[in-house]
Amino acid sequence: QVHLVESGGGLVQTGGSLRLSCAASGRTFSSSAMGWFRQAPGKEREFVASVDWSGRSTTYVDSVKGRFTISRDTINHIVYLQMNSLKPEDTAVYYCGRCKTTYYYCSTAGGDTWGQGTQVTVSS
Repeated sequence: QVHLVESGGGLVQTGGSLRLSCAASGRTFSSSAMGWFRQAPGKEREFVASVDWSGRSTTYVDSVKGRFTISRDTINHIVYLQMNSLKPEDTAVYYCGRCKTTYYYCSTAGGDTWGQGTQVTVSS
């Protein structure tokens, strides 16, 4: 089992940056693809980015490509989401999740273990 705790959210102006962190514990973390997802008010949770177990392969939803970077620290069991050039439409609760399948199919298969989420608010 994997236990996840997100941090790093906050209020930022349009064009600003934030780095989210997801601290993971549990024996299966090292072999699991991990993802970041987000849920805006009144909307369903959506996929943002995923990374494979090694940290070498990543995928992103089109709306964040070139602005967000997902990475993982395999020694300290942390997954990061660096968010640059933030826009008001990025406002949401961001969740770290373990991908149900591989990193490549995380966008469609989704995640199955969640943290508590961290709020990101981008003001215009």
